[in-house]
Amino acid sequence: MMTMLIGIVAKPNTGKSTFFKAATLMDVAIGNRPFVTIKSNEGVAYVKINCIDAELKTQCNPRFGSCIQHQRFIPIRLMDVPGLAVGAHEGRGLGYEFLNDIGQADALIHVIDIAGSTNQDGEPVPAGSYDPVNDAKFLETELDYWYHGILTKNWEKFTRKLAGEKAKLTQALAQQYSGLRITEGHVKLAIHGLKLDEEHPDKWSGEQIKKFCSMLRRYSKPMLIAANKIDKGGEENLKRLQQQFPSYIIIPCSADAELALREAQKHEIIDYIPGDKSFTIKKEIPAEQKKVLDFIQENVLDKFGSTGVQQALNNAVFDLIKYIAVYPGGVGKLEDSEGRRLPDCFLLPPRSTALDFAYKIHKDLGDNFVKAIDVKTKMPLGKEHQLKHRDIIEIKT
Repeated sequence: MMTMLIGIVAKPNTGKSTFFKAATLMDVAIGNRPFVTIKSNEGVAYVKINCIDAELKTQCNPRFGSCIQHQRFIPIRLMDVPGLAVGAHEGRGLGYEFLNDIGQADALIHVIDIAGSTNQDGEPVPAGSYDPVNDAKFLETELDYWYHGILTKNWEKFTRKLAGEKAKLTQALAQQYSGLRITEGHVKLAIHGLKLDEEHPDKWSGEQIKKFCSMLRRYSKPMLIAANKIDKGGEENLKRLQQQFPSYIIIPCSADAELALREAQKHEIIDYIPGDKSFTIKKEIPAEQKKVLDFIQENVLDKFGSTGVQQALNNAVFDLIKYIAVYPGGVGKLEDSEGRRLPDCFLLPPRSTALDFAYKIHKDLGDNFVKAIDVKTKMPLGKEHQLKHRDIIEIKT
């Protein structure tokens, strides 16, 4: 059911693995030193939507994920990759492994130490002594160099072969990046955005090639920034980051706070729904533990509205790559054969059609598609009808 992959990327020691652990509750190594993560970890995290069951005045029973107080949690794949060093595109640090691992990602969450307490190599330094704005620039540069290196290693031979063959250019460029989930659509957007000569790529200047690689990277690996360690200071850094990178979604974040809350919820100390702005303590706890929870409430949740972890996941899926959540169901019958109500909820790319949804559920439904029905309106839908977020759709075969 899960195909989407979100990659968590960063230089070493920014709280990337803490973010991953908070989102998945997987047991991964965490430490205040560079390169604690030496190989990629993949786990299951969840995006949150307002469940359609509330509008239907019922309660769903998910097969995957959960529904808490009519908040539906839908599973996605999340990858924590090794920290990226300056010069990764040349193989420095764990560079090649890092870059290969994120090739399959649909989108990236860049975790930055907004408190400025780690230098460019991920080594601990006094808070405020390093400018985290540098990290946003550095990651863009590394990824752009990576894309540039892939394209230019056989550029002359490539352009000679395609000279004058405009129709084959986008397909050939997409093939150059095989393994990175780059489509012809991404390539077309980059070419048209820069108004490049499609018939004569051999005449592209070095600067045009660099700009093409950068734009292709932005389309194919869209990225948001989780401004982590916001509870340790850095609000001024956050403002400067937002000013210098206005095109980015930038989310103030405390992965430490989210991990503490999820662990407390797991051990039934608090009632907490990930992404909420408050929690409820359920029982008597030691004074030190209460002090930690009070700090999180006052310095993270009250100030920023959430810890930022759930918000980053949601923004990556629903705002960055603009996926929609769609439920299979039947008019007058929302249960499956085992009696579970609205058991499934699928994440689909933007502009997905009723036929796309049928194939997402099962190949046989797509092959034998006759029509779809909007369960909420009971209106019939053709195979080319574009679906909306939180639709409930019945497929007729």
